[in-house]
Amino acid sequence: MENHKITTLNDVVIRFSGDSGDGMQLTGTLFSNLSAILGNEIATFPDYPAEIRAPQGTTGGVSGFQVHIGSGIRTPGDEADVLVAMNPAALKVNQKALKPLSVIIFDTDSFTKKDLEKAGFETENPFTELGIKENVQLIPVSLTSLTIKSLENFELDNKSMQKCKNMFALGLICWLFNRDLDNALHFLGNKFAKKQEILKANSKVLSDGFNYGHNLHLNITTFVVEKSNVLSKGKYTIINGNKATAWGLIAAAEKSKHELFLGSYPITPASDILHELAARKDCGVKTFQAEDEIAGICTALGASFAGNLAVTSTSGPGLALKSEALGLAVMAELPLVLIDVMRGGPSTGLPTKTEQTDLLQALYGRNGESPLVVIAASTPDDSFMYAYMAAKIAMENLTPVILLTDAFIGNGSSLWRLPKITELPNIKPNIVPESIKGKFTACTRNEDTKIRYWAFPGMEGFEHRNGGLERDYVTAGISTDGENHAKMVEARAKKVEYVSKCIPLMKVEGDPNANLLVIGWGSTHGHLQSAVNMLNEQGKKCALLHFNYISPMPRNAEDIIRSYKKVIVCELNSGQLASYLRTKVQGVYFSQYNKIEGQPFSINELVKNIDVNYFQN
Repeated sequence: MENHKITTLNDVVIRFSGDSGDGMQLTGTLFSNLSAILGNEIATFPDYPAEIRAPQGTTGGVSGFQVHIGSGIRTPGDEADVLVAMNPAALKVNQKALKPLSVIIFDTDSFTKKDLEKAGFETENPFTELGIKENVQLIPVSLTSLTIKSLENFELDNKSMQKCKNMFALGLICWLFNRDLDNALHFLGNKFAKKQEILKANSKVLSDGFNYGHNLHLNITTFVVEKSNVLSKGKYTIINGNKATAWGLIAAAEKSKHELFLGSYPITPASDILHELAARKDCGVKTFQAEDEIAGICTALGASFAGNLAVTSTSGPGLALKSEALGLAVMAELPLVLIDVMRGGPSTGLPTKTEQTDLLQALYGRNGESPLVVIAASTPDDSFMYAYMAAKIAMENLTPVILLTDAFIGNGSSLWRLPKITELPNIKPNIVPESIKGKFTACTRNEDTKIRYWAFPGMEGFEHRNGGLERDYVTAGISTDGENHAKMVEARAKKVEYVSKCIPLMKVEGDPNANLLVIGWGSTHGHLQSAVNMLNEQGKKCALLHFNYISPMPRNAEDIIRSYKKVIVCELNSGQLASYLRTKVQGVYFSQYNKIEGQPFSINELVKNIDVNYFQN
């Protein structure tokens, strides 16, 4: 290649974008897997429309997959270094998220006058119309026609051949980043093992795309991304948040010696948890796809009464439907894990977009005094540990636990070190001791912790009835006595409060001498951590306090918050954690920065807002 330059990068952000049928999710996933095998950390962000198929070529039908690869990766990145645009609509939707000196690979066959009109362009030069600067490297490639030519000896119809053009684009990206194709071909072999003709076609197109890049006689820079220098020794795999959640539950069942039961109803973006657990019969997992959300949680409650690690999964609208049965779990004091993969609302809202808008529903969305435990995962990979801890807390404290994830981390992927089962904390379910045999009722509890003992059918001498009506504190018989009800309400609340003694203390990140404390929770951790680090590098001192255990709060949370002069809470809603903290840490002024656009924070917007409002005023 003439004038060929190779640049070494610490990290790079690549965005694949096209129509919903262009295979962008598969292309991005394959390149992510390939990068991980070569020693890169990764963070991915699939972003696709809710419609099964929006009008082809329109901006409403654009599907994207962004991956950030390199070392010390915390987020999928803000702006892209490389954009693969399969049509003008993909270019239009993504042009604002391009860095200076970025590379745009685009399919010239899909940039006809008709395609430009579908995407809403008024001229025949979309790059000039969008104001894309000259310092962007354009790589025009006839992806569609080159793919068809590559497959001219295959007995495939024209439509089937065009579906392979994403592999030509992947081959180009492998060339652009000096990737060997052997592992990519291996991944394709696994993907299409039962469809040999499709496998051969995709492998041929992938190789031809790679070779086409080598034969481009252009002054184009290719890249090498450095391997991660922060990974500890161990076995790693790429995992998305939903799969990590499922595996965390399986590990908890193994550690606790209680069988795992999932009663659930399919709902975007939580359905993959059901899919993954349904495929794990080899691990003793039992799954039940119910006819609706209410049936899903009620079957899980029955399984809990029978002595199983009981789980139900859903998203925002489903959490609303499950609220009555969740109150039953509180009243019956049965261990239950409810996983809420949050999405944009209200109602069906934005099914494929991300928000943190279910927090107050998780905390308070039940009738009566119904305290339970609420925790949240921060990344796709740590969803494993928080699912595991949700199960541990539920079984050891006989309480429902809501685990909040969201579409961003449920669908996103990151590199994950596989733990050994011996490294995981022990789980000791609060099983009724033999010494109480013959004296047990549904209200028998440890009077120090107020945690009820767990007994289930088949345990001779521990027969009992349980249900949703208020019970006598001693006999467990139905009671409508006011003083008794107050005593039971207090016991259930103290049991949840006791969990604060079982969870880790909070740690402050950033500058310990700062006056400004940034607070976040759940999936915003990577963006907030990066923003706080960037501000500190600029000499603007700030610290970060990030919540994973929300109800009850860690024991030192209030003291930390009160030790700072200024506090800002950043979340993907209109201020739900801020509202909650005002009730728990009274007298402190909580400022807010909120975003409700169905998209995660960008690091740059966080830095800009915090800088303008707290360091320039």
